[in-house]
Amino acid sequence: MTERKHFEVIVVGGSYSGLSAAMSLGRSLRHVLVIDSGWPCNRQTPHSHNFITQDGEKPAVISALAKEQVALYETVQFYNGLVVQVLEKESKFEVKTEVGTVFTAKKILFATGVKDLIPAIDGFAECWGISVLHCPYCHGYEVKGEKTAVIANGDLGFEYVKLISNWTSELSLLTNGESTLSAAQNELLQKHEIKVIDDEIDLFLHVNGSIREIVFKNKSKMEVKAVYSKVPVVQHCLLPEALGCELTEQGLLKVDLFQRTNVPGIYASGDNTIQARSVAMAVSSGSFAGASINRELIDESFV
Repeated sequence: MTERKHFEVIVVGGSYSGLSAAMSLGRSLRHVLVIDSGWPCNRQTPHSHNFITQDGEKPAVISALAKEQVALYETVQFYNGLVVQVLEKESKFEVKTEVGTVFTAKKILFATGVKDLIPAIDGFAECWGISVLHCPYCHGYEVKGEKTAVIANGDLGFEYVKLISNWTSELSLLTNGESTLSAAQNELLQKHEIKVIDDEIDLFLHVNGSIREIVFKNKSKMEVKAVYSKVPVVQHCLLPEALGCELTEQGLLKVDLFQRTNVPGIYASGDNTIQARSVAMAVSSGSFAGASINRELIDESFV
């Protein structure tokens, strides 16, 4: 890496969205630094789907190829590390890493993703992203027609299991405690032969992350091949909030149509801004964020 310390743009987070933004900016002749700690949220997922030209590829292969291609743009540089502080000083941002290295930039893009809050169910974490899934568009085709459980309750549970019913009729809704479904919802689920189980879940029996059985606290068991669960998420990086960036009710970074946060000069893209998490969505928002940042830089200099 060269001795350059000042950049036009610093991208915090070098996964799909960050790399996509860096490519847009590199093609716009911008001096860009991508800082990444190497801890993507889908690191345990064996294959990525529903991303055209890369369907079924390993996530790490996609990101490695993306980085290789972005690195061909000579104005883009990379730094392996963790950003621990971002300060706004006059007309620039000061970015400090965990080892004390300091860089500055005119604009900051946070492509830092979110962190999944895994429930305290033995075996859940080991199966997450492998056989315990969050998105049928990403993984539903691979488990179509299989015995499947959806873990959710109330209105969310009803809508979630209704969605998953498109991929399989071998379907049960696990409320993991007393059901809060309405009478009308129960009647409709019964009509579609979707079983509702309100027993509390004890653990998942699995082989290397591939679930085999769900064991309930009453010692009963249920054989399944796939589980869907919408786990809560929090921001993986708290620095945007410290800088005054607003969050949505869902805990995502609030951005406008150009991926701008409410703090001038700070942008965000990828999973930290999107409810519908997928590689394709992250790439799309990153590409657009890069173009938006470039346009703002042009507007600021063209006076």
